[in-house]
Amino acid sequence: MGLALVHASHYAAPMTRDAQDWFMTVVEALADPQGQRVWSIIVSFLGDMAQSDGARISSAALTRVITPIGIKPEAIRVALHRLRKDGWTDSERLGRGSVHFLTPFGRAQSLAVTPRIFNRASCATTDWHVLIAGTPAGLELMDAMEAKSTDTLVRINRHTGIAPGPAPRALSDLFVIDATIAAVPAWLQTELFPPSLHRACAAFDDALHGFGAPPVELDPLQRACLRTLIVHRWRRIVLRQPDLPESFHPVGWPGEACRKKVFAMLDALPRPRLLDLEQAS
Repeated sequence: MGLALVHASHYAAPMTRDAQDWFMTVVEALADPQGQRVWSIIVSFLGDMAQSDGARISSAALTRVITPIGIKPEAIRVALHRLRKDGWTDSERLGRGSVHFLTPFGRAQSLAVTPRIFNRASCATTDWHVLIAGTPAGLELMDAMEAKSTDTLVRINRHTGIAPGPAPRALSDLFVIDATIAAVPAWLQTELFPPSLHRACAAFDDALHGFGAPPVELDPLQRACLRTLIVHRWRRIVLRQPDLPESFHPVGWPGEACRKKVFAMLDALPRPRLLDLEQAS
């Protein structure tokens, strides 16, 4: 999918009817068919465009970014309240409105998954270790490793997992085997990349097809809106799939083709500055 890089700015050319139609067509195509959890969309926006310490976004600018998706301002206010209650975000009064930002907890959670979301290449690890638990203590240790990160442990079943690189020390409650993956059976491929995930990824891959290069007239709000939709859909897919080499992928797995289209689109929609979002109308 050949997409030209767009160098749009706050001083974008006047919006043409064709550009507006292109924008609305893409928004409609990229809307999540599984429904839109507003709090999750806001997390996707903040993780892409306001993750750094000190980054702030006003209620007004955030509303202008995501209402084209079909989300009402009232739903945004409810979602922001939930994110504050859950410790993800905080807010401050500024003039007549409020500004919102990730808390240290929210920023840490966002930073933890950013490498997976924005990784342009599939896993190429060749050295692995296998972990097998046969006691309650071993199972607790594997549960803790899995909860820490899916990059630390990929669960094959309740008692077995694999992890990249050489085995760490201090795993006395587990049977540990250094391994090179020689063959991956179809049953395991399907277990790790289930049909529901396959369908979701294929639907997103199809949705990303055939748009062509974004019009140069797109303004910062529209670029931010489209980036949020793309990052949100991709995040919901890539964080559900294990980070494993292509030998683990089922036949016809669309994930790598989808990955290429995601980053082609993101490259063609440069991340706008928060200041531009505040100033845009």
